[in-house]
Amino acid sequence: MVLHRHVPFLKAVFYYTISAFGGPQGHLGMMMKTFVEGRRDVTKEELMEYVAFCQLLPGASSTQTITLIGFKRGGVPLAILTLLIWIAPASILMGIFSFLFYYVKTYHVNLDLFSYILPMAVGFVAFAAFKMFKVSIKNNITFIIMVVGAIGTYLFFRTPWVFPILIILGGIVTNFSDKRFPEKDNIKPRHIKWTNIWLFILIFIIVGIFSETARKQNWQHKKAYNLTENVYRYGSLVFGGGDVLMPMMYEQYVTRDKSNYLTKEEYLTGWGIVRAIPGPVFSVTSYIGGMILRDYGPGWQVVGCFIGCIFIFLPSALLVLFFFPVWQHLKKYVVVYRSLEGINAVVVGIMWGSFLFLVKDISVSELNTVSFVNLFVIIGTFSLLTFTKIPAPFIVLGCLIVGFIF
Repeated sequence: MVLHRHVPFLKAVFYYTISAFGGPQGHLGMMMKTFVEGRRDVTKEELMEYVAFCQLLPGASSTQTITLIGFKRGGVPLAILTLLIWIAPASILMGIFSFLFYYVKTYHVNLDLFSYILPMAVGFVAFAAFKMFKVSIKNNITFIIMVVGAIGTYLFFRTPWVFPILIILGGIVTNFSDKRFPEKDNIKPRHIKWTNIWLFILIFIIVGIFSETARKQNWQHKKAYNLTENVYRYGSLVFGGGDVLMPMMYEQYVTRDKSNYLTKEEYLTGWGIVRAIPGPVFSVTSYIGGMILRDYGPGWQVVGCFIGCIFIFLPSALLVLFFFPVWQHLKKYVVVYRSLEGINAVVVGIMWGSFLFLVKDISVSELNTVSFVNLFVIIGTFSLLTFTKIPAPFIVLGCLIVGFIF
């Protein structure tokens, strides 16, 4: 890989990173605007495929999707650089907040600047759903699958397994279609590179052994080993994004009598802050890692931030870079290729379901200034994305200014 050829792409990734508010649902709309319509690094169909594929895997789905865009452009080296640029700003900010928590708590830092970030994110979700609808919904069966996917997403949004289950069911349904594709008898067996999956398993075993040994033998810095195992396990097994990760970590670090590493106020402050900054929601583990190891001193607190950042995203990267080449090969088979029609329809349904789920938590129906501004931000964001070529970062900046004014 010749790095200088990819500098414009990496700059685009950085600008996307510092403007990607709203969690994975909002991130997708920004990806569409930046990497499909803006730079044309991937097509709409490719982005749809990446999103659907990443929903089948545990871990941070928006992180895996942006990693695949880098992988498509420049292989594994560019994928790694893309991943690092994506996770670094948010993780560094959350690590800094683990040091500044006292001031955030004592002086009640005003986050009103971010008041209209959620309505903006809803506008991005609507934009992504609208664009995907035109690409993937082409007949009655895909429309029905989309509607079922939207209803299922809305009703079970916080259920960890809802997204992979819906995607699998959508793929099964379109295999009953009369539409057939020619068999490809000349498909050659693909040599699978097992390095990533073996590394994933090996790290899982090693961190587990060290964590359990540290706990049983009461090592001096056992919290660091326990933290490493906890975070790597969450990154390996969590489906459903931050909404699933939050209660799992709350039970681990707040409610358990023996671990009680964080107070409820400390924990919820971190989750409040991560929702107000751009980048992956999983970067909250940098804050949590720093808070957990703060009793060991500033040096260990930095180590905690580093552990939280690296070991939450490492499993996602290893899994997506192992399974994606396998998926690319499997697509050549009729049964898998035919499934893509239903899978893409489900993804559109997930977007519309996410849109409805997020809207219900926003005041839009009351006769007051906040409701009017929320509606203005949602409709304005969607309109600017759909009918203009204004880059996403400028839309984010505009919404921050609205929050500052109102």
